[in-house]
Amino acid sequence: MHMLKVSDDLILRPVNLQDAKALFSLTDDDRAYLREWLPWVDGTKTEEDTHNYITFSQKGENDGTLLNLAIIWKGKVVGITGFNNINRTNRLASIGYWLGSEYQGNGIMTSAVQTLTNYAFKELNMNKVEIRAAIKNKKSRSIPERLGYVHEGTLRSNEWLYDHFVDHAVYGILADEWDQ
Repeated sequence: MHMLKVSDDLILRPVNLQDAKALFSLTDDDRAYLREWLPWVDGTKTEEDTHNYITFSQKGENDGTLLNLAIIWKGKVVGITGFNNINRTNRLASIGYWLGSEYQGNGIMTSAVQTLTNYAFKELNMNKVEIRAAIKNKKSRSIPERLGYVHEGTLRSNEWLYDHFVDHAVYGILADEWDQ
C-alpha cells in the first residue's frame, strides 16, 4: 500500500523510519493527554522506541496482519491510524487511532476512519470492521458512532491503563451495512 488520499489536506500512508522524529515529538509533547487512554505512552521514552514501533509496524504490514498509517494533515504528521489487527480467516479488521490534541476538532479522524473502513471493505475484502474504545473516552467513541457503526457491547476490564482497568465499548459494522 502506498497512500490513501482522504482530501487535499489529508493523506494516510504507511509509517516509515523517517517519521520517527515527528511521531516521537508528537507523543512527547502530548504525553499527559495521550496517557489517559493509551497504554503504550510510558513505554515510549525515546525516539528509538518510536523507531522500534515503526519497524514492528513494517513487519506487520509485510505479514499482512496489521497496517499502521501516519496521518498527514497539511503536510505534517499529526497522529496514527490503521488496522491494529487484520484477521483474513474471519475477514475482520480492527481499527485503532490517536491524534495529537491540537489537531482535534477538524474532522481529521472521522474522515480517516471513514476512508479506512472503505479500504477494508473494498480493497481487503473484509466482512466486518471493529473499533474498540474505553467506555469513558467520549471523543474516541464518537468516531464510530458518527459513522454509523453499531455499539455491539461492552468488554469489562478489557485494558490495563497504568494503575487501573478500563471497560471497552465495542463497535462494529458489516460490509453489507456500509453505505459510504
